[in-house]
Parts: sequence; structure tokens; C-alpha cells
Amino acid sequence: MLQFQQQMQGRLSEIQSQLAQQTVTVSAGGGIVQATADGRGQIRAIKIDPQAVSQGDVEMLEDLVLAAVAEAQKRAAELYQAEVRKLASGLPFPFQLPPL
Repeated sequence: MLQFQQQMQGRLSEIQSQLAQQTVTVSAGGGIVQATADGRGQIRAIKIDPQAVSQGDVEMLEDLVLAAVAEAQKRAAELYQAEVRKLASGLPFPFQLPPL
């Protein structure tokens, strides 16, 4: 049982390393703002269309950034859950894996 647990921890660490290398990119406001997150949900990049800045509507821009970041993190969590489900599908009994 201990060996099995160690194997599972090793596989989970491998999945987390792989997820750190994968990215998801989403946009908000018709592409005005883009957010890129890695598979662990860490935001890696934010891109803002320069025209959005020149319009001077800071509140709208803040909302778009927030929406893009939230969606990128949501998609990263979905990616993580899909990988964990693959890992858990081979388990012989109910087994709780740690959250992202």
C-alpha cells in the first residue's frame, strides 16, 4: 500500500510538472484583453490592445482584465481536473487526490 501511495504521489508530481508547461489563453472584450495561464492556474501573461488604453475607460479595462484572468484560471482548473481524472480512473478504490 505504501509503495502504491508513493507511485501515485510521483505520478501526481509528474502531472503537475507537465501542467506547468501547458498554457491556456483566453480573451475578453472581443480580444481587447488576453490572459494566459499555465495548467496550474498561474497567470503567465496579460496582453491589452493599445486602443483600449487610449480610450481612457479604465473601469471597463479593469473589468475585462478581471474577466480574462478568471476565465484563464477556470480553464486551467478544468485542464488539471481532466489530468487528475485520467490518473484516478485506474485506481482500484475511491481515492482523494489533492486540489489544484
